[in-house]
Amino acid sequence: QDAQAAESGGADRLERVTDMASDGLTPSVEDFARIRAAVGIPLRVMLRIRDGFAPGDLDALCARAAELRAEGAEEFVLGFLDAGGAVDLAATTAVAEAIDGCRWTFHRAIDHSADRTALRAAVGALPGLDTFLTSGAAAGVDAGREVLTAELARAGEAGYGQRILIGGGLRAEHLKELRAEGFDAFHVGGAVRVDGWRTPVDAAKVAEWRALIDA
Repeated sequence: QDAQAAESGGADRLERVTDMASDGLTPSVEDFARIRAAVGIPLRVMLRIRDGFAPGDLDALCARAAELRAEGAEEFVLGFLDAGGAVDLAATTAVAEAIDGCRWTFHRAIDHSADRTALRAAVGALPGLDTFLTSGAAAGVDAGREVLTAELARAGEAGYGQRILIGGGLRAEHLKELRAEGFDAFHVGGAVRVDGWRTPVDAAKVAEWRALIDA
């Protein structure tokens, strides 16, 4: 129902996760299949089997990715850090290779990294990576605006060719200025629900965001 409400409100794409108490983990193959059958818009699936940014059991994660691909998943969301906050390039590469041929997003782990410039340089050439989901800072868009603007200005450089998908503390009042600066992709979850994650997606709220983005 959430997926259908988002689509009817004008969403371009969905991210499928489970367990928002853990900031979003990989859903079951069965849940993915039900949602994939319910909507026609692209669906990116989280590849994250434990809370935090460490990969956990890589074999299990890659096996789940294979199961999802067999069920028809074509787009994914992932990204891992080591204990020091640097990108875990070995783990990220292993999962990227497991979904070779698919497009994917490096998620907000970038906002919690010790050096986002080094992270972009390390993962920027991985096959399939076409998006960074980021607010520019761990604290959200308000804290990360200058970082977002600076990274957009570097579009085309190595590690900066991917689309910036802004999410994390994003509010409707941010949109006019962000659109004027040239940002064109926005990620919302709780903001399109009447009372946060405890309530369903509201198609009318999605439509309000759609109208603001298109204005």
